[in-house]
Amino acid sequence: MAKPQIGKSQTKKDAKQKATVERTEEQRAKPREPRTGQLGLYAVIAVILLVAGYWGYGKMTETHAWTAVPILPSPHVPPDIPHPPYNSDPPTSGPHAPGLARWGVYSDPVPKELQVHNLEDGGVVIQYSCQDCPDLVKKLTAIAERYDRTILAPYPGLDRKIALTAWGSIDKFDEFDETRIVTFIKYHIGIDHHGARG
Repeated sequence: MAKPQIGKSQTKKDAKQKATVERTEEQRAKPREPRTGQLGLYAVIAVILLVAGYWGYGKMTETHAWTAVPILPSPHVPPDIPHPPYNSDPPTSGPHAPGLARWGVYSDPVPKELQVHNLEDGGVVIQYSCQDCPDLVKKLTAIAERYDRTILAPYPGLDRKIALTAWGSIDKFDEFDETRIVTFIKYHIGIDHHGARG
């Protein structure tokens, strides 16, 4: 009859348990390596997330001086053909000429139908109504000449001294404010709106 081998089995279990305890104690006794690399990575990720969140929140809550104007249907119309009226003055969308006005500074008013096509192509139109304001015109000219998709022109009958228009946006005011003008231009310039017809 075979003898039970309880002792051998118990000895193996004891040996395994002892080895496990020894390994655990060795690991505890080892000096810990600093985790600066991992902590640094987490810190960089946290900073990126904070900056992105701050920027996104700022974009969501920023306010502008200009007014959004509903986009009108914007077909090409031949010159001198009657069309539905614009919903803003100066216009910000709607029927327009098939061609563009030359970008730049004008001493005479630019026809509304040409202005609107330039706006649709991502331009900004700066207009003024002030007969004896050479300093104002000089300041507006200096700003308009900095950008390649702007028009500066007089606009007789304007209800304010200065009007800024872009596709679907208008801002009108009386006192020259370079920051306000530049902010409007930078926000709107270069955005093509051919797919945004009403």
